[in-house]
Amino acid sequence: MPTDRPIDSPTDRSTGARLVAIVCTAQVFVQIGAYYWPALLPGMMQRWSLNNAEAGWITSAFYATYMVTVPVLVTLTDRIDAKRVYLFGVGCTVAAHLLFGLLADGFWSALALRGLAGIGWAGTYMTGLKLLADQVDARMMSRAVTGHAASIGISGAISYTLGDLLADGFGWRVAFASAGLTAAIAWITVALAVPGRPPPAKPAGQQPALFDFRPVLRNRSAFAYSLAYCVHTLEMNALRGWGVAFLAWVAASSGATGELLSPTAVVTVLGLLGTLMSVLGNEASIRFGRRRLVVAAMVLSIAVGASIGFLGARDYWLAVVLLVVYGMIIWLDSSSLTAGAAGSADPARRGATLAVHSMLGYAGGFVGPLAIGWTLDASGGMSATGWGLAFGVVALLMALAMAAFIILRPRDLEGDAPH
Repeated sequence: MPTDRPIDSPTDRSTGARLVAIVCTAQVFVQIGAYYWPALLPGMMQRWSLNNAEAGWITSAFYATYMVTVPVLVTLTDRIDAKRVYLFGVGCTVAAHLLFGLLADGFWSALALRGLAGIGWAGTYMTGLKLLADQVDARMMSRAVTGHAASIGISGAISYTLGDLLADGFGWRVAFASAGLTAAIAWITVALAVPGRPPPAKPAGQQPALFDFRPVLRNRSAFAYSLAYCVHTLEMNALRGWGVAFLAWVAASSGATGELLSPTAVVTVLGLLGTLMSVLGNEASIRFGRRRLVVAAMVLSIAVGASIGFLGARDYWLAVVLLVVYGMIIWLDSSSLTAGAAGSADPARRGATLAVHSMLGYAGGFVGPLAIGWTLDASGGMSATGWGLAFGVVALLMALAMAAFIILRPRDLEGDAPH
């Protein structure tokens, strides 16, 4: 019978490890199709005659619907079984990918179906984390978050190359439809293998208001991590959404179309290395201090982001190196920020805290791809100047986020080295 306490004893830890393995495996199957769209973006832009802004809108639709629905879906896990919310989210993901493969035929249909996929991810990503956070102790929390993020990162990285291979071999419609089938495997796995666990009941009068986010916003430490996560996700999704297109433009403009590594292969390698950096970054946070690690990652990302567009446009291999380095720096504090917010949360409001954290993050994720697309169009299209200005805008926003993070001074977590 499930208990209301976190997993702590050796026996409970074994049960917790099994739960982590199941949830992380399910997240791999859900996430595997998430980046087929940016992987295939250059070809889809030509096929549907999309301009940069329209392509940015389709990419950002995923994050827009996530941002709107995640406060409701994740906060509900403070009152109802997170498994039910999770299965709803995976069901939306199944429908979105299958219908994209069957029905998408231009800007509006693609916009709507990518939006549906965003609703699915809103009910899947942080609810999967909530399944774990409610059942592990404080010292295990940080590593559980890291394992969860790693499974998603690896799957997301592989999706670039897998989407490209499936589209080349069977067509883009089969590629998207196959992502619906892998998500269906995740739905069945969780439905059969994960036990239900309703949140602990509280006496009447002690239950916090479900959608009252004011106490979450007053939690200075958690809010600081979430605000940094907002611009971190803006930066990450700008790179995810436009990395393939940037490298494809550099390859075409520099005559490097026969190079060994294709743009999708580069972004796949970047995602895998980024996932490793996220894990190592969280361990570094524990050893050296969370705030110190986050600020260091921000400083480095500003420096590389401000130069990558101008310098990388000169040579394909230089662009590859800069893009990989940039991505590794971006991913460095990914798990550290989410673990910081979750670990700083009031346990009774952890679902609401993760909802706000995720909403702010994907608000940034919505803005990032649009900022790149708008800046490219405003500067006359894809060019060395256009790409330099586009990535420069992202670097400027990160500089503002770093200033806010330093001012708010969030606390390190239990088990972190003293700052």
